[in-house]
Amino acid sequence: MRNRILLAALCAGTLAGCSDKPLQLTNPNSATILGANADPNALQLTATGLLSDLRDRRAGYMSQVGRLGRESYIFTPQEGRNTTNYLQGITVGAKTELDPAGFTPALWNYAALRDIYNFKSSVNANGNLTAQQKSAALGYAKAFEALHLLYIISETDTLGLVTQILADPTQLAPFVSRDSAYKYIIASFDSALTALAAGGSAFPFTLHSGFKNFDTPATFAKFVSALEARAAAYYATGGGGAGTGGGGAAYWTKAQTALAASFLNMAGDMNVGVYHVYSSATGDVLNGIDPVTNTTLYAHMSYLTDAQNKADGTTDNRVLNKILTGLGSRQGPVSSSGPSSASSTIGFKIYPTSDTPVPVIRNEELILLSAEVKLALGDAAGAIAALNITRVNSGGLAPSTLTPASGSSAILDQILYEKRYSLMFEGFRWVDMRRYGRLSQLPLDVPSGPTKDFVAIVAPIPQGECLVRAKASGAFLGPNGQNNCAP
Repeated sequence: MRNRILLAALCAGTLAGCSDKPLQLTNPNSATILGANADPNALQLTATGLLSDLRDRRAGYMSQVGRLGRESYIFTPQEGRNTTNYLQGITVGAKTELDPAGFTPALWNYAALRDIYNFKSSVNANGNLTAQQKSAALGYAKAFEALHLLYIISETDTLGLVTQILADPTQLAPFVSRDSAYKYIIASFDSALTALAAGGSAFPFTLHSGFKNFDTPATFAKFVSALEARAAAYYATGGGGAGTGGGGAAYWTKAQTALAASFLNMAGDMNVGVYHVYSSATGDVLNGIDPVTNTTLYAHMSYLTDAQNKADGTTDNRVLNKILTGLGSRQGPVSSSGPSSASSTIGFKIYPTSDTPVPVIRNEELILLSAEVKLALGDAAGAIAALNITRVNSGGLAPSTLTPASGSSAILDQILYEKRYSLMFEGFRWVDMRRYGRLSQLPLDVPSGPTKDFVAIVAPIPQGECLVRAKASGAFLGPNGQNNCAP
């Protein structure tokens, strides 16, 4: 894993609330937590640094799982592996898998987790903070720790991950199983909520505008509960593409409880939530996924062919509002891994400019999570009512004609359709299809032949991590003796 000795956070532009003075350290080449704490600007800078860390991988995560889930393409004529690595993988014996040395490994953001570890150590050692302020700051950090791990396990799934950040960055912490990872993540969200409840009325630092209405310990806790609902629903369903091995009814109930404590509003604005913000200000960054500056990002053509129609015969409003047509036809590249016939003439207009905010979580997701929860806990009528909220209000479609007698499978089909179009290119399709055992339903551009496509079940552990661990132990076997470098 990559590690850092001390968090070094840049703060500019819309990552607001930061001092305009640089962090003052007596010896910046040998920084210490106590040295940083001596600077009154340190807490704001490091708290903002955690926001920057979280934002840093968001667009990359959406692009990665978007390609694996047949939502998007990256077409780069000079680098065909941006297509073939995701769609075709490599052949190892009789098995097709993603290349751990290629472009597809899980986004292994342990540098950010090291930053969180250092932030928590700094807060605990800070003699200028009250007990309430420390509790608020620690709740803030624990929530982001859990969210980073949730992103990683969403990609690695049955391969597991590392949950511990050790004091000595040269030591390797053990891998844990999917089951243990989810239990740790959900417990971390619970720990964050406990800390926030004791955090008083305000954070000892300022959050940027993407946290509008979620910028006090009490309101931030609603955001944390929303994230916990997502994690609990993920764990409640299965892993490994077979729909098995999940946490079951207990965690569907956990998701239900978390939703009740979140900002879920069945009659509210779909877009209320927490967002990453971007700007062109010096030192800040742009979102990198707007259609003007990112000309390599395309949408999968199945968004058009699979869309349902409104009563007047025109297509789902979510296609009209989110899909950009007229980019021009473009044939997928050819690489040494084999030709790809992938092609698309459409893109996304979800993030129309380079400073359009990108959601972390929003009310529309929570409404659809509630539909999943209700269905899983036996309230089929409630699930249909919930999915119809997004279907009618976001899609402009007629209410579903499903009834409880239609059966769970048919109702789940409709929930997954609503999630596909309501949460388009937000990072959910591949994960949802895997946890419900439906990866085989994703479209293949080349369904047969020597260069046929496949759908990956997991993203591999990065090869660098594998090599370090193999060097240390002679072999790298993860939970239950499995080879974590071979999906």
